[in-house]
Amino acid sequence: MGLLDSVLGALANNTNDVNAGGDPKAALIQAVLGMLAANQSGGASGGSGGLGGLGGLLGNLQNAGLGQIVDSWIGTGQNQPVSGDQLAQALGDDQLSGLAQTSGIPQSDIAGHLAQILPGLVDHLTPNGQMPQSGGDLGSEIGNLLGGFLGGKSA
Repeated sequence: MGLLDSVLGALANNTNDVNAGGDPKAALIQAVLGMLAANQSGGASGGSGGLGGLGGLLGNLQNAGLGQIVDSWIGTGQNQPVSGDQLAQALGDDQLSGLAQTSGIPQSDIAGHLAQILPGLVDHLTPNGQMPQSGGDLGSEIGNLLGGFLGGKSA
């Protein structure tokens, strides 16, 4: 996944210094996408923790009683909101700690930021209301999504 690694690296250069005016949500998006991509491909580079790829993340959320909310993110209609508390309960301290370390955002702020970005992120990673069929498709979707953050260039 060399292309994905280079796109993640380019995003890292744009969000390295959250405290110097960088967008903390961009750093968190980078951390989440890095973990999804690493777990999807079976590797460990790109983040800590074990989300189990996009399917694993969504499965965790569905098992925590957020199935209807997650279905709205995957589907083609309006995305239902989720609260930081709901995400904190679904993901647990280990996942939030890993995201905090990777993104450089205090753990106390992670769940609230995730609640703001995760619906749109999942929506973009599940085009036409469907999960990607393979790791390659997910890598392509992540590359395209990151391209939007980097100025509209698709990867």
